[in-house]
Amino acid sequence: MDNLTHTLFAATLARTALRRSGHGTTAALILASNAPDIDIVTTAGGALNYLEWHRGPSHGPLGIVGLGLLTAGLVWSAQRVFDRQRAPDHAPYRPLAIVSIIGVLLHVLMDLPTAYGTRPFSPFEWHWYALDLMPIIDIYLLIVLAAGLVFAGRSDTARSRNATVVLALMAANYGLRGVAHERALNLAPRVFGSRLPARCDWSAWSRPIVNRWPRPVSPPPAGPDPGSCLVEIAALPTFVTPFDWRLVVQLSDGYDISDVNVLAGLVRVFTPNSDTPPRVARRLPNQWTPAVFTAAGTDVGRLFLGFSRFPAARAVVDGDGVTTVRWNEMRFTRGEAAAGQLGRREEFFTATVRIDRDGRIIGQRLGR
Repeated sequence: MDNLTHTLFAATLARTALRRSGHGTTAALILASNAPDIDIVTTAGGALNYLEWHRGPSHGPLGIVGLGLLTAGLVWSAQRVFDRQRAPDHAPYRPLAIVSIIGVLLHVLMDLPTAYGTRPFSPFEWHWYALDLMPIIDIYLLIVLAAGLVFAGRSDTARSRNATVVLALMAANYGLRGVAHERALNLAPRVFGSRLPARCDWSAWSRPIVNRWPRPVSPPPAGPDPGSCLVEIAALPTFVTPFDWRLVVQLSDGYDISDVNVLAGLVRVFTPNSDTPPRVARRLPNQWTPAVFTAAGTDVGRLFLGFSRFPAARAVVDGDGVTTVRWNEMRFTRGEAAAGQLGRREEFFTATVRIDRDGRIIGQRLGR
């Protein structure tokens, strides 16, 4: 989730029974709820460095405990430095540490339901995990949290009661999205119809509750026309409403993508530069040629594929024999990307590697 949501959620928690820890609880919760995103400092090493470390160890077991203890130490020390009166209601270090660890843990747990995902076991295990229920910014969650703080009342009892209502509404929001997500997946056969092939023999996907990636990429099947088979179906949340979802169907040779409204069953499809789109899904190619496998071994390829859940690969050879390999991450790419029209948002979720006619890497970067 975004940092504003984490901050408002922490302020709401500070009005629950956790406030009994003493003075300093609110500061500890707010700092701890944002502490895992300290990995933003890795941007100093460039976008690729950030991609490697973002939502890594700071969101794992060591980060949860370490950042919690550090946050508690900062708050505890600040209280003693700036309060010469030594007020008796200051929270001791141990309660502050417990509250801070809870704050960091809840940050990680709030990142998990997003389609972006997180790596909760790093550095011991570097896979990404996601529930696909929430967008990075949920405007409804923000409204509920902000309203709960603004209209909380003045007494501790009123604030505590209001915080309970807000947490109940948050749970209802997550529950609604969970039901809508399941409905969107169930609509996939209707949306794609005959375009939905049989499952690949080697596919282990079975609609897990928690999605996990990256997965090994297999070489293309042998034969002149091996056909297409189904690898995975995902329903990804959108920003505007919990009832609109993006269906991403990963096939052995490409992706089919459509938007669906789970209430009306309406389908919007990707058809760039067309005012009257046909009611079929947009096919985006995924061509894993030998050049793509070579590019996957570069630093950019390795890190991007370690982050990307649905990488769509293409390779183009120019007149000089230079092969340009490009991956687009289908979770964050609009339909226009199929025609090579990338906006600023898509640039970060694209990787490019250039290979000369002798197989040497002559360029690699995020973006085009």
